[in-house]
Amino acid sequence: MAKLKMPPGTPDDTEAAFYEALHQADIDRLMACWADEDEIVCVHPGGPRLVGHAAVRAAFEAMFANGGVQANPERVRRLVAASIVYVMTGQGWRMGVHHSSPGSRTEPVEVADARPLLH
Repeated sequence: MAKLKMPPGTPDDTEAAFYEALHQADIDRLMACWADEDEIVCVHPGGPRLVGHAAVRAAFEAMFANGGVQANPERVRRLVAASIVYVMTGQGWRMGVHHSSPGSRTEPVEVADARPLLH
């Protein structure tokens, strides 16, 4: 199976493509958002650390068995609830690490007032 190509774009473009694929339960488009590296990492809320394309793909395929996932970034600050590391590759920006947590409805004032942080 040929890997889907995405335009180089920005990390924000890759994030938007990832969430769209998540909503649509489109495993090929979702996996095209990931870096083509052996050691990509994904941690779902309450789940184990998944390493490599096969493990990451299998986890999302299991999630998609019941349709798309309606997860949406909320109050994006890039420092709590979900941590995503983007890698510039020959094909553009791709995800190298995705770690999400259940988060909470309330946050300490110092977090709620924090400025976006992008490394």
